[in-house]
Amino acid sequence: MRILITNDDGIHAPGLAILERIAASLSDDIIVVAPEYDQSGVAHSLSLNDPLRLRKISERRFAVKGTPTDCVIMGVRSILQGVKPDLVLSGVNRGQNVADDITYSGTVAGAMEGTMLGIPSIALSQCYGPAGQEAIHWTCAEMHGPGLVKALLAEGMDRNTLINVNFPDCRAEDVCGVNVTVQGRRDMQVIRIDPRMDGRGNPYYWIAFDRETTEPSPGTDLEALRNKRISVTPLKLDLTHEPSLARFARIFN
Repeated sequence: MRILITNDDGIHAPGLAILERIAASLSDDIIVVAPEYDQSGVAHSLSLNDPLRLRKISERRFAVKGTPTDCVIMGVRSILQGVKPDLVLSGVNRGQNVADDITYSGTVAGAMEGTMLGIPSIALSQCYGPAGQEAIHWTCAEMHGPGLVKALLAEGMDRNTLINVNFPDCRAEDVCGVNVTVQGRRDMQVIRIDPRMDGRGNPYYWIAFDRETTEPSPGTDLEALRNKRISVTPLKLDLTHEPSLARFARIFN
C-alpha cells in the first residue's frame, strides 16, 4: 500500500513526524509532501498567482512552497507521475479541527483534495487545552492512530467522503473510547479582534479566540473531545442542501 502524507503545519512540524510513524505501521511505501512553511487556516486554497517551488529533502520527503492542496496535487500529478496512492493521510495537526474549524482547516483540505482525486483520505488532528502547545499529548494520536486508521480502511470509505479524526486533550491511556460524530457548531462569539500598535504607532490586528463556554450538542465532535473520546466524522464533498432544492424549485420552475 502506497501512502501519501501531507499536513498544514509545515514540513518540520512534530505532528508530521507522528503521522509518518502511524503510516509506517501500515506500510513501508510512504511519500511525504508537505508545505515548506506553516499553512494553518488556508482552507482548500490553491496557489494560482505564484509558482510552486519543490524542494527534495530525501528520496521520499518533499517540501512545497504552497498550500496543503498544492502538496497533494504536486504529490499525485508530479512526484508520483499520476499514479494514485492507495491512501492520503493529512496531519497530525497541532490543535483540533472540529465544528467550524473544518471550513478553515488546511489539514482537512489536504484530505479533501485526496478525496476529490478519488483516493481514500483521512485528516487527523491532536487537540490541546489551556496549557498550550508545549503540553500537547502527541502520544495520544501516536498510540491510537494506527488501530483507528486500520479499522477505517478495513471497513472502507464511501466515494466522495473523507474522514476527519480528532484526538482528545489527554494522555493516551485516559482516552475513553471512540465516537462517530456529526460536525458541531461553535458559539461564534468566541472570535474577536485584538488591536495592537507597532513601534511607529501604526495599528495592526490579530484574529483572536476566547474560550468556549457553551455546552456542545449531543453527538457532535465537540462533545466527544470534551468527554475524552476520539471523534470520527465522515465529511462529504457535496455541499448541496437538498431539502432546499424542492422549495426553491417551486419558486423558479
